[in-house]
Amino acid sequence: MARIAPLDFEDFARRRQAGRAGAADGDDEHGYAYVSDRTTRAAFARIKPVELAVAATVRAWNAVEKNRLLGQSVRVGPTQFPRVWDITRHASDALGITPPTVYVVNQQTLNAMTAGTLEDSFILVHSALVDHLNDDELLDVIGHECGHVHNQHVVYLTTLHMLQRLSSMFLDWIVLPAVLALSAWSRRAEITCDRAGLLCCKSLDVSTKSLAKLALGSQRLFDQLDLDAFVAQYDEGQRGAGRYLEAFASHPWVPKRVVALRAFAESRLYRRRAGLGDDGLSMSEVDEKVHEIIKVV
Repeated sequence: MARIAPLDFEDFARRRQAGRAGAADGDDEHGYAYVSDRTTRAAFARIKPVELAVAATVRAWNAVEKNRLLGQSVRVGPTQFPRVWDITRHASDALGITPPTVYVVNQQTLNAMTAGTLEDSFILVHSALVDHLNDDELLDVIGHECGHVHNQHVVYLTTLHMLQRLSSMFLDWIVLPAVLALSAWSRRAEITCDRAGLLCCKSLDVSTKSLAKLALGSQRLFDQLDLDAFVAQYDEGQRGAGRYLEAFASHPWVPKRVVALRAFAESRLYRRRAGLGDDGLSMSEVDEKVHEIIKVV
């Protein structure tokens, strides 16, 4: 078995910490980030399995996966899918980042993901997503993915993706501790990036519809969806032993995400950025509400 080279993880963590949010009420550019996302990432420096996994991922990703991606997808540019290009630039401008590279992959599920390294982040957009979402909804989803870049989630997301693949093949017991730790963080990171998507599209209605469409996977059925009834599944989902399965998931259940996003829409930070006024909850108050919403009990 190949040996994993040592990684200066403290230096890696310091570079990542330089970009994280600091102001409790979200006065800085990263202030919208969910506090549990930030504190969980800070704790990773003390978890040896995660340290080793990150080291392997940073070294291996560009050597293998990037080449496969270039051979099996289409890179977006000014003349190649200009609609997606323009939406990506809009989302990037809203968050103040350099537009990441975007690839469209031939997949019929409604999904997108962000991967790569700190120096070379890229977004994968499934072709079905482009077909099923309107411009505002696609802005929300791509804004969500840009949120991963903005908050420097990319290396950990890539690590989780690769470990999940290893787990499904033959190394389940070896990688399980790191997978569980990263999955717990990932659920919190998704809350941060749902907020990023909302900050890009500036419409709670658009953002919640985007989440519902991702859960439903059908444009035709969406016209018949009762969003309030869908969100009510959150309360019902709090009962029963099956709720503990969420501990193995990389994303919170979608009704939880909708309820958590509605809490963020009440924040002073969001209302200011959306031009809705200067009133609203502090980010610490929002995060207290979100803790109760997304916890796995």
